[in-house]
Amino acid sequence: MGKNALKQIRESFLMSKAELARKAGVSPITIDRIEKGMDCRMETKRKILLALGYELSEKDKVFSG
Repeated sequence: MGKNALKQIRESFLMSKAELARKAGVSPITIDRIEKGMDCRMETKRKILLALGYELSEKDKVFSG
């Protein structure tokens, strides 16, 4: 389990888990699991980054390691 900044970033955008999940095309449960430090597929990370408006090269700002 790795630490990530997803929850802090999502909350800074005043975005709910459900809203981010909808924009990223993943389930709210997936967002919850990632925020709790569980790992996810690279494709899921890509969808979340794009939904938040980040470039793929900025992945380390959201997902460490």
